[in-house]
Amino acid sequence: MIELNNLVKNFGDLTAVDDLSLTVKKGEFFAVLGPNAAGKTTTIKMLVGLIAPNSGTVKVCGFDVQEEPMEVRKRIAYVPDFPFLYDKLTPWEFFRFTGQLFQMDEEDIQSRTRDLIPRFSLEPYLSKRIESLSHGTRQRIAIVSALMHNPDVFVLDEPMVGLDPHHQFILKEVLKERAAEGMTVFLSTHQLSVAEEVADRIGIVHMGKLVAVGTEKELLDRSNNAALEATFLALTREESDVAVERQLHQG
Repeated sequence: MIELNNLVKNFGDLTAVDDLSLTVKKGEFFAVLGPNAAGKTTTIKMLVGLIAPNSGTVKVCGFDVQEEPMEVRKRIAYVPDFPFLYDKLTPWEFFRFTGQLFQMDEEDIQSRTRDLIPRFSLEPYLSKRIESLSHGTRQRIAIVSALMHNPDVFVLDEPMVGLDPHHQFILKEVLKERAAEGMTVFLSTHQLSVAEEVADRIGIVHMGKLVAVGTEKELLDRSNNAALEATFLALTREESDVAVERQLHQG
């Protein structure tokens, strides 16, 4: 469902993503871990078509993101860590607006949100302007609006930011349910516990490279560690040491 092939993205002299390749299957729950400035968000922005790679290709559901963007947008949903919403609308108006973008009629909008609105505790806010709502509430609105059209691929960048523990739990449950039904989930997170709990496979990105990918057990076996945190630290430290040595030799 997701194919990243030899992706490279440069910002001036900085290589934010460096020859990254990855395939995520239909119905797979894939989590990406990495330190700050590792290249996670840049990779996600190329995946959803917000920025173009300098080289390499991205395909979603068999469609090239750069060549066939409209086909991709029909099948994908994206929630960033700080989603943009129309502040003067109410949540219900925003749901209706989102549904109409995907050519859903009123009955579909009602039926698709009937379960999601109470699960994310949004009933008290449906008639309030979005500008008056907290970040966590806005995040929940964005998640519900993204799920309304039953996307084949759901991409989330640090979705737990701003969510209280209860709604973090609800989001994980909903994503696991949707993945079991065939939706592909691609989630970036700083929270190792989230990746351990929900992901079928985990990728570790560091200095623009995909330095490791596999199930939790495979990653632990690779570094002879008993905890994902120790594995993560070992892999990212190892890659940093290699980069420093390379720079010293070049100097």
